[in-house]
Amino acid sequence: MVLVLTLFSCTEDPIVEDSPRDSGGLAVCEEPVEPACVDAMILDLALHDDKVSDGAVTNTADGDAWYTSVDATAGGYGNSSDNPWVYLRFTDAGAERVDIDDETALESMDWDLAARRFILRLNGGDSGPSCVGAATLMEQGWDDVAEAPEGISYAVDDYYTDDCTMVNDSSGLPGSPQVVLGPWWSYSACIATTGYVQLIQLADGRVVKFVVDRYYEEAAHQDTCNETGEAPQAATSAIYTFHWQLLP
Repeated sequence: MVLVLTLFSCTEDPIVEDSPRDSGGLAVCEEPVEPACVDAMILDLALHDDKVSDGAVTNTADGDAWYTSVDATAGGYGNSSDNPWVYLRFTDAGAERVDIDDETALESMDWDLAARRFILRLNGGDSGPSCVGAATLMEQGWDDVAEAPEGISYAVDDYYTDDCTMVNDSSGLPGSPQVVLGPWWSYSACIATTGYVQLIQLADGRVVKFVVDRYYEEAAHQDTCNETGEAPQAATSAIYTFHWQLLP
């Protein structure tokens, strides 16, 4: 099964974009398009125009794939609104941090993914001016996906109504929009990882196979959360580990 929406329910269905996202590796878009609800997004997502994240981004090769660690702590849950997002782009040499402030990012196609605490945005739709989209594969594991399935469609972030009211996911957490990468996590008393493989189509048409391996810094702490529904008190959150690969 291929899922192109988030797991969380909402009052409005996100728009799923079909063609021209089935690009066969050709560029999907080449010019930026301003998101429809910029003013609302600046307020709702606490975007800054005077700060650039210095969150550490490190890569470890895994054959043709990568494990990328991203510090998206943003000062901790209570202080995240006072801190900027971390912006990344996927390259043949690993994921690179893009040193850009939040408001400038709304005009830039140089980034692919933005992270802050438990929210992952893609550069497209309501989140950015590019056309980066994603689909979630619910029945395939990492080793089952060698290429993007033929005819797959990718959805861009679509969490604003026509009057620019933000659609929250059903996690119950404040300020959590219904982003297309939402299926990577579930929530009870901690952030559990689902392990779903997600395919991210970049603006140039290339596709990234992507799994959020950990949200908590230590693997044992993530395992405890996944198995018991509670994270250890010592767990450090929002130090992501992404497992990803550019597909042929």
